[in-house]
Amino acid sequence: MTWLDRLADVARDLLEEWSLRPDGEPTHGNTALVLPVRTADGEAAMLKVVRPHWEAEHEALALQAWGGRGVVRLLRADPRRFALLLERLHTEDLSEVWDVQACEIVGGFYRQLHVAAPPQLRTLSAQAARWASELGERTRRLPAPPRMVEQARAIARDLAADEATDGRLVHTDLHFGNVLRGDREEWLVIDPKPLSGDPHYELAPMLWNRFDEYAGRLREGVRDRFFALVDAAELDEDRARAWAILRLMVNVKGEVAENQTPDKEWITAMISVAKAVQD
Repeated sequence: MTWLDRLADVARDLLEEWSLRPDGEPTHGNTALVLPVRTADGEAAMLKVVRPHWEAEHEALALQAWGGRGVVRLLRADPRRFALLLERLHTEDLSEVWDVQACEIVGGFYRQLHVAAPPQLRTLSAQAARWASELGERTRRLPAPPRMVEQARAIARDLAADEATDGRLVHTDLHFGNVLRGDREEWLVIDPKPLSGDPHYELAPMLWNRFDEYAGRLREGVRDRFFALVDAAELDEDRARAWAILRLMVNVKGEVAENQTPDKEWITAMISVAKAVQD
C-alpha cells in the first residue's frame, strides 16, 4: 500500500487523536496533505501530513528550535507519522511582492533563523562531499559548460572540508512561496527542509525562482536580488556566490538524473543565473 493509499486513514486517526475538526477544503499533492482544522479550543490550525522522505524527517525539530520566531508556530507533532499541527496562516505569499523588496524581507529572516543547529540534523558538509563526487563523474555528460561544472565540483570539494559548512540551522528551501502572510507577524516562513549547515547556502532559491521576471535584464536582476539578500543578512559575498554556483549546477545534475526528457528551459535558466551571479 502506497503513502497516498494510507493517507486518508492517517489523517482520520490524527483528527480523532488530536481532537481536531475539519474547517475547510484540504490541499494535497504527491508529497503532503494540508487540511484546515479547528482544535478543541476553537483555534484555527493546519494539519500537515508529509510523505516520508529524508528532507522532511526533521521539520518538526527545526520548528521547535525556532519557537515561532519568524516561522510558522508548531502546535503539535508526530514525527513517526510525519504529521504536524501548525498555526494557520493566510495564503498570500511573497510572489506578488517586488522581488528585491522580497529579498530584503527574506534576508532579514536569515538573521533570525540561523541559530545553532540541533545535533540530530544531517550535515551540509556530507551533502557537499556527495555532490563533489557526483559532479566529478558527470563533468562531460551534463548539458552545461564543462568549466562551470568543474568550478562547481571544486567548490563542493572545498566546502565539504570547511568547518564553517556545518553548525547553523538552515532552512534550505526558503523562497518567495515559502513565506506566508501571518497575523502575529506580517510574514512567517514555512516548509523547512533543515540541515546543519552554512547560512550562505540559503540564497540560491531566491535567485532561480521567478526567473521569468528577469526579462531582458538578467545580469542586473540577479545581482539586485543577490546583493539585497547579502546586505540584509550581512553575509560574505564570495561565500554566498560560491554556494549559489554549486546549487545551480546541482539543479542541472538533478534535472538530468531524474528525468528521461530533461527540461531544457530549466537547465538554461540555471546556467544563466550561475553566469550572471559571477559576471
